[in-house]
Amino acid sequence: MTRNRAGARAAAALFAVLVAVAAVLPAAAAAFLIPAAPARADSIRDREYWIAEYGIDKAWQVSKGAGVKVAVIDSGIDGRHPDLRGVVVGGHDASGAGAADGQKPLGAKPEHGTLVATMLAGRGHATQAKETDPAGGPDGVVGVAPEASLLTVSTWLGSVNPSGRSDQDQIPEAVRWAVDQGAKVINISLGSSSPAWPQSWDEAFLYAEQKDVVIVAAAGNRGGGNVQVGAPATIPGVLTVAGLDRARTASVDSSAQGISIGVAAPAEGLVGGMPGGQYAEWAGTSGAAPIVSGVAALIRAKWPTMSASQVINRILSTAKDAGPAGQDPIYGFGILDAEAALKADVPEAAANPLGSIADWIRVHRKGTPATAAPGAAAASSAPAAALPEPAAPVPHEPSAADNPWPPIVVLGWSALIAGIAVTGALHMRRVASRTRAAER
Repeated sequence: MTRNRAGARAAAALFAVLVAVAAVLPAAAAAFLIPAAPARADSIRDREYWIAEYGIDKAWQVSKGAGVKVAVIDSGIDGRHPDLRGVVVGGHDASGAGAADGQKPLGAKPEHGTLVATMLAGRGHATQAKETDPAGGPDGVVGVAPEASLLTVSTWLGSVNPSGRSDQDQIPEAVRWAVDQGAKVINISLGSSSPAWPQSWDEAFLYAEQKDVVIVAAAGNRGGGNVQVGAPATIPGVLTVAGLDRARTASVDSSAQGISIGVAAPAEGLVGGMPGGQYAEWAGTSGAAPIVSGVAALIRAKWPTMSASQVINRILSTAKDAGPAGQDPIYGFGILDAEAALKADVPEAAANPLGSIADWIRVHRKGTPATAAPGAAAASSAPAAALPEPAAPVPHEPSAADNPWPPIVVLGWSALIAGIAVTGALHMRRVASRTRAAER
């Protein structure tokens, strides 16, 4: 198979990743629009059960995420939403089909990015707020990290991108841009049915790791056809989030499973903001991920010098164990406990409990050294070699040396022939003995 054919196959697989994202938001979500002017000022806020039930309101006694930038790589964010005015401080379009500032909702599910953003860092709004007023007030959605700032990177999700740009181009560009703009946390509410990712992603995720950025990804949804966790949630070092129902058990429809899952968070009965100032109920690990990203932002605001590995360790170490004892493929290390993540004494971990993309590259990408990605700070004064130009992995055609059957067949026939010879010799000996006995 040629490299071009392998690249085409990888591109097709990655297009499936974008299609899978659409499944994160139920098709019926549009039917559950909540009026922009609710009957009671706090009726939207009352629907955010996770704020109290998962200790987020108590975590706010310690931190609300001030000074932390969180990047949302998604379908674009409508920064004019009443709950997000003044929250989005930078943006970029990686799709080639959106607005330069990343604030034009795109793709088959253009509302997706705004739903994610409001749950992560919404600030609510005042009842009589004007369009020029900044977000903040008792109405609307308040995010997990209401004092954090957002960076938006728009990508084309769920259908053919009119610009022709695939995931192989969009995702690496989005990650690198977010890192270069100072994001301390990156939320990627994407899902796919394949655990593999294209080699073109390696360098970008390595760059984020070396720049000490926490990346949080959604595990994917069974209801969307993703029974097993798929990329990018399978990339080592990424904090993968599974979904829970209202009873704090694994969601039947809104959570995939896999050994890369780190923590579980609410994924059903969610509410978020829609483009144009509307609201909607929705479900999926796409909503669970920004809850965890918000907690990561709270931690990074409280301890600005804490490494990404220790931030992840703090979230995992304080999670409440569920399912089989210890880490498991349904709940990961357990159920998110935001209060404990901000208040508990947590011993430092020697390394990221979820692994390292640098180590993975060193082992699995033959001939590709896991050295500093271009633009990353070198560990020593010696110049580090850059990773080779990204390319889709080329499948290895089995050679004769790799096939065990020829030698097995040869040895088998040799043994058979030897056995026949031995048997024949014994038979002739017995015949000769009988002949001599008869002559006597």
